Order: sequence, then structure tokens, then C-alpha cells
Amino acid sequence: MPLFGSQIHWQGIGTMVTVALLALFALTFTVVSYVEWSSNAAVAEFMSTTGSSASDPNHSNESPAPIESLKGRTGCPQGKRSLPTELMPLP
Repeated sequence: MPLFGSQIHWQGIGTMVTVALLALFALTFTVVSYVEWSSNAAVAEFMSTTGSSASDPNHSNESPAPIESLKGRTGCPQGKRSLPTELMPLP
């Protein structure tokens, strides 16, 4: 006695494949719609944030902290030494 029937129900298989494809298309549409919506929301938030800071009359193009020159002290003991001018070979 065979384990499975010898008849294949093509109509049932076709219905199952159709339902699976519809579910896949619905899920894809939902994910794409959500990503587009969240992207638009993020862009709107970014534009409102940058728009308000750019129109601020107290805003200046200067950085808040002064930049030290590269020749100044680094605060690191290694930075106080002069660089070697010649490499010595290993013994």
C-alpha cells in the first residue's frame, strides 16, 4: 500500500501557490511602504532641525572651541621629543 495517494490534486496546489504569492506580495508592499514612510519622516525631521539652526540669528560659522596649532604642546610625553632623523639598524 503506497504511503501517499497516487492522485495529485493540482487545483489544491494551484490555490496554495496563489495564496502564498498573494501573501508575499502583500508583505513586500507593506515593507516597502513602511520604509518609504519612515524615510520621508526622517527627511522631514532632518530638514526641520537644520532649517531652524541655520536661520538662528545667534548662530555663527565659528567653532565654539579654539583650535590649537599643531606645533604647540600636545600634553603627551611622546610629543615633547624631537623626531629621529636617522633609523638605527637592529644588532
